[in-house]
Amino acid sequence: MNVLIVVAKQPAPGQTKTRLVPPLSFEQAAALYEAFLRDTLDLMRAVPDVQRVIAYLPHAARDYFAQLAPDFGRLPQTGNDLGARLDDVLTHYLKRGAERAVIMNSDGPTLPIEYLRQAFARLIDLEDVVLGPSDDGGYYLIGLRKPAPRLLREVRMSTPHVLIDTVQLAQAENRHVNLLPPWYDVDDRFSLERLIAELHTSAAAVAPYTRSVLERWPPLG
Repeated sequence: MNVLIVVAKQPAPGQTKTRLVPPLSFEQAAALYEAFLRDTLDLMRAVPDVQRVIAYLPHAARDYFAQLAPDFGRLPQTGNDLGARLDDVLTHYLKRGAERAVIMNSDGPTLPIEYLRQAFARLIDLEDVVLGPSDDGGYYLIGLRKPAPRLLREVRMSTPHVLIDTVQLAQAENRHVNLLPPWYDVDDRFSLERLIAELHTSAAAVAPYTRSVLERWPPLG
């Protein structure tokens, strides 16, 4: 069994994608994140032979995600910080029979589907950690073949050197790491402008929910 998990929060104005305000309003930022999430779920549906799961916050959002994606499994996130929550979710599935578990963010609606497929293909033989580097120094996904709590709980998240710190700690534990091609998260005005430019030159089938939301709004001021 292979498991593909997305980390998600229920969109809420003032609590979701607040670094996009400005140029967006709080309501627009929440609406855009919901579009990101819908596009990400469709990306996950295109990965064959995996169990698909939403690891969600807050715990009261179970009904929201059940309605949004009834075909997905759902697991509330548990832990005091992001690293602890990631470890909890991955360990949950790896200890319940998953041969490979990959967890990804929901901030990159145009992520090439091939990168997700590669994440599972590369978790073979001696390769027991796969990372998808983000342009901001973090990673957009991590995949494991066995629990690795130190890689998640002992690395300070949301810094420009998350990826480097994770790789160094994995090497210190004699774990073999495979890096996917880099991509970007949409977290601020600069990355939003990059997303808009990318959508202008990409096929209409790429990130249709995100595209639809952005096309309803005037250009960024």
